[in-house]
Amino acid sequence: MNALTRTDFNFKGQKSVYHGKVRDVYNINDEYLVMVVSDRISAFDVVLPKGIPYKGQVLNQIAEKFLDATTDIVPNWKIASPDPMVTVGHFAEPYKVEMVIRGYLTGHAWREYRAGKRSLCGVPLPEGMVENQKFDHPIITPTTKADQGHDEDISREEIIRQGLVSEQEYIQLEQYTQQLFSRGTEIAASMGLILVDTKYEFGKKNGQIYLIDEIHTPDSSRYFYMNGYEQRLKNGEDQKQLSKEFVRQWLIANGFQGKEGQTVPEMTPEFITEVSERYIELFENITGDPFVKANINDLTRRIETNVNQFLAQQ
Repeated sequence: MNALTRTDFNFKGQKSVYHGKVRDVYNINDEYLVMVVSDRISAFDVVLPKGIPYKGQVLNQIAEKFLDATTDIVPNWKIASPDPMVTVGHFAEPYKVEMVIRGYLTGHAWREYRAGKRSLCGVPLPEGMVENQKFDHPIITPTTKADQGHDEDISREEIIRQGLVSEQEYIQLEQYTQQLFSRGTEIAASMGLILVDTKYEFGKKNGQIYLIDEIHTPDSSRYFYMNGYEQRLKNGEDQKQLSKEFVRQWLIANGFQGKEGQTVPEMTPEFITEVSERYIELFENITGDPFVKANINDLTRRIETNVNQFLAQQ
């Protein structure tokens, strides 16, 4: 199974490289970032031992489509995608917060609500809501952007008080977040989907705010199927999701939730193939486009050649 689980490139002008859970980001002369979306897969803050073929291509090309579809709202970091698994873009200084926006009471927000909290990141939550219910208006629940460990919920007031973002710029980030979520909601609806919640990251270059990183992928967003949503809500049933939730559920069913002493269950070739096919299904459902598998015989050489050719032209 050909999957890209590690990169160790040395591009011309390269100053540093950051290896994240899924993405490897190469800094080219503090001018460009080369983001390689690997086939690694993580759950419960753990990178699983085997990669998923085509997963990196799926995530990169979904993000590429949505970045291109939102340039009228906010400039974004993308310059080009010289390889199916790579985006090259502007080097921007990231803000130290992630803008999480929620249209529905689910996931982390529901767990907090179920525990009795009626305020999330300083946003009041009404009484009497049920899991997966739609909010009257989408709410923004930012988190800190942790270099290590978990991101933490934080309120707008605390972000401004700590000087993480100036008040004027934070108001602008909120406006961009609402507009991006509205656009994502419209596009999802045209595909028969509900964009439930997502997160956006922003950076700054030469005084200009840019949308950075990925956008509206199943790793950063949660989608429900529109068909049957109301009936499942009324019956108190789980919603049919379009996300990597199925991987988390498989892990839970096999006794793994990332806790100390637990072992990741064996990822058989059959399971890996199934996950790969599910990611391709995600791509086609979210974008409405057929997925075209790139040649994965020699991924490292392919990526290196494509990126070097692009950088040589800059």
